[in-house]
This record gives sequence, C-alpha cells and structure tokens, in this order.
Amino acid sequence: MKFNWVFSGDDNPAMQRICIDLEYSLRPRIMRFLLSRLDVDTDFSSFHFTVDVDNKRVYIADKTPKEYTIQILQGFDQAINGSSFSSVA
Repeated sequence: MKFNWVFSGDDNPAMQRICIDLEYSLRPRIMRFLLSRLDVDTDFSSFHFTVDVDNKRVYIADKTPKEYTIQILQGFDQAINGSSFSSVA
C-alpha cells in the first residue's frame, strides 16, 4: 500500500510529522477495510491512495488496478473519510 501526500505549503518538519501521524492512523483502518472486502491473499502493495491533508480526504488513486478499485469503491468514502479522519489531523 502506497500513499501520495497532497498538501499546500512547505514540506517542513511539522508537515512531515502530520503525515507520519496520519499514516499510522490510516494504514490500519484502510487494511481492515480492504480485508473486509478482499481475500487475504490479495497483493496489497498494488493499492495506491492519495491523501489530501488540507481537505482531510483519502482517495483511491488511479494507479490502483481497476479490478480492485471496483471491489472497494462502494463504502470506501464512508469508512475511511467518515468523521474519524478529521479527528486525526
């Protein structure tokens, strides 16, 4: 699983810290979500996500294979971008 971080401003130590904290929060939540919809033998390294730090949103990136995107699209926004994302940043 790979994250692409999108934010305005400089890549300063404070922003790096925010991204690290977000990743530690998001990675287990996203994995639980993926495991609830996919087989445990799935190649999870194929998943790419864009994290818009400014808008507090996570998106399935275009680099994620379409077959996986179709399987996880329904429910992703609610599960990952629900009220809990805003409590992290």
